[in-house]
Amino acid sequence: MTIISNALCRITGRNVGAQTVSELLIDLSEYVSVTSPSSPDLAKTRWQPPEPPPVSTRATVEELVSPQSDQLDAPGARVVVSRSFADFATQATFDIKKCDLHRLEEGPPVEAELTREQGLQYYRTMQTVRRMELKADQLYKQKIIRGFCHLYDGQEACAVGIEAAVTPSDHLITAYRAHGYTYTRGVAVKEILAELTGRQGGVAKGKGGSMHMYAPHFYGGNGIVGAQVPLGAGIALACQYQGNKQVCVTLYGDGAANQGQIFETFNMASLWKLPCIFVCENNKYGMGTSVERAAASTDYYKRGDFIPGIRVDGMDVLCVREATKFAADHCRSGKGPIIMELQTYRYHGHSMSDPGVSYRSRDEIQEVRSKSDPISMLKERMLTNNMASAEEFKEIDLAIRKEVEDAALFATSDPEPPLEELCNHIFHKSPPLEVRGTNPWSKLKSIS
Repeated sequence: MTIISNALCRITGRNVGAQTVSELLIDLSEYVSVTSPSSPDLAKTRWQPPEPPPVSTRATVEELVSPQSDQLDAPGARVVVSRSFADFATQATFDIKKCDLHRLEEGPPVEAELTREQGLQYYRTMQTVRRMELKADQLYKQKIIRGFCHLYDGQEACAVGIEAAVTPSDHLITAYRAHGYTYTRGVAVKEILAELTGRQGGVAKGKGGSMHMYAPHFYGGNGIVGAQVPLGAGIALACQYQGNKQVCVTLYGDGAANQGQIFETFNMASLWKLPCIFVCENNKYGMGTSVERAAASTDYYKRGDFIPGIRVDGMDVLCVREATKFAADHCRSGKGPIIMELQTYRYHGHSMSDPGVSYRSRDEIQEVRSKSDPISMLKERMLTNNMASAEEFKEIDLAIRKEVEDAALFATSDPEPPLEELCNHIFHKSPPLEVRGTNPWSKLKSIS
């Protein structure tokens, strides 16, 4: 009786007091199917599920049926209740960790609103990056991917949170751990994996590899430690010069934070009030060296001194999103640059040549996975607040697995670029004049 009363409250939206079975059946008949099986033995009756609800056109996998049945006091009576999308909360507000501030009176909010649609999109994107990186790990160990390869699993909330707070016309440049940002900037999984395997269907025609991937308003992927930071300031200078209210997100790691060129860039960006968000992804280790052993001060958000800074929980996609919105508004309003330190963690080693357990314990990695994993955190929030179902997440996971497997098949079957392509794409267009050494098949002319 209690279960049926609760079901009726949920369906009708009104309180139901103590009622008899007959009264409940009369009320429920307006909303659900009440049937009486022909056999008096209810335990032998086979239940048939109702038709599933229509699939939303805004999400690829949104189909949920959660049937409930219970035996009533009256002999042979049965009630079937079907869940629909109306059963889910369309949005919820969550408490997020307060950011540490430097040279700021106010910081990002300590609450974040999340719609069901946003939550599913964030989950889908983070899970895709995770699966893509695990597939890259597998292909590398099979010696299909060779050379440098730096994986991003564990840090997915940084890329997804930043992308959720800026516009596609804003600019982004990062270091060599670039696969996640390549995906969030709009490149398909199969193009990323094909680039890793050196195939002509890759995003850089198979010539860039892991560290050199590009997309509109995305400038890589840079192999020199810290060298992307002054380039990012140059992009921000162009935004300021053109007056388009765009910003440049310039990312670097805690290992690069001690580079001299970064402090030179801070100085120029502050002098010229460039619309640049400097983001230090602090994953606790620079290659195999912990931040405590590498830096006299691990407060990376204060490193700009005269530049305002915030320290953010980089494992929480909502915290990253709200902090990035705050930073972008700061830059767009003409106040100059700002520094964001994202405290995050990588599950793999520095690169594929690093097993990642010689300078940290397996227990440390497992503890972060169990307590702070960004994907699990978002999933738990949505389940707890009735914004999605476990079955829905399983369907999303299956679709992502298939997408990644299909991408891997493409990346291993697509042909390698022909030799004739070796010296192409050095210039944006055809070179304005013949340049010595740009084409190994050209015959050099003597001018003596």
